[in-house]
Amino acid sequence: MTSPQALDEADRRLVAAWAADCAERVLALFEAEAPDDGRPRDGIDRARRFASGELDTAGQIRDRFVAGRAAHAASSDAGRAAARAAGQASGVAHMGAHALGAAAYAARAAELAAPGAGGDEEFAWQLAHAGEPVRAALRRLPLLGEDTSGPLGPGLLASGALGAHIERLQSAIRTT
Repeated sequence: MTSPQALDEADRRLVAAWAADCAERVLALFEAEAPDDGRPRDGIDRARRFASGELDTAGQIRDRFVAGRAAHAASSDAGRAAARAAGQASGVAHMGAHALGAAAYAARAAELAAPGAGGDEEFAWQLAHAGEPVRAALRRLPLLGEDTSGPLGPGLLASGALGAHIERLQSAIRTT
């Protein structure tokens, strides 16, 4: 049985482009610290190519964690969060819920880079740039913590600042 966090392929392709946009907004935080490490940029590119239909799901499942592993090359928490945002975006081909992970890590990176404002600005941008087709796809995901069979279950995305951001996004998407 497929996890409700997976979404169907058409929905994953929709949210992959939005997740890539979220991750790309904070990519410079990583690249400033590790300019020779192209893994996060490649992960974002693969998410975009998956969204456009150029890449298939099977190939992306194999490479979905490469971009996130680049977090170890960053020297700051903001740079590490930016790399993890790219990793989550590249994971959308496998499971749609990773789109919310990309958004949460991007907001975390923005907040760490600009404490007190960055996270809220990123949230507003993410919400404004999630068009109705993306919102409709994201509404099909279970709420954070309702399903244990994926990234929205218990674990890193369900706690702390990441979980708070996902809960805030899910609430806003369901009411707008």
